[in-house]
Amino acid sequence: MDSGRLERIYRDYIACLNARDWDALGRFVDGAVEHNGMALGLAGYRRMLEQDVAAIPDLHYVVGLLVVQPPHVAARLLFDCTPEGRFLGLAVDGRRIRFSENVFYGFAQDRIARVWSVVDKAAIEAQLAASGHG
Repeated sequence: MDSGRLERIYRDYIACLNARDWDALGRFVDGAVEHNGMALGLAGYRRMLEQDVAAIPDLHYVVGLLVVQPPHVAARLLFDCTPEGRFLGLAVDGRRIRFSENVFYGFAQDRIARVWSVVDKAAIEAQLAASGHG
């Protein structure tokens, strides 16, 4: 697969997430997908995404940086949102926070087969501490 095609597939995947079009997720995600070394399968991956949106109703994925080298994609995703309750073990409780996620994807036959993801929790902790809620 060439890098242009892989980039289009990835950007369509991000659009699918932002549209909450969970029924279309299988177009982009392999049925046996793994996330951070755990076999989730498509149903488990979908549940994870649905839980994210339930905890963060205004969740919106913004691609800040994208590197495509087939069969891999590396992205820095940017978030500006208001999680309800606890997020990553932190009492965010509806406060607006900004953070990033660094994520690497391994593709197989035009679908995401492996995901490695790290959220910048330190950035969230710093914002909560600065607002006196850390």
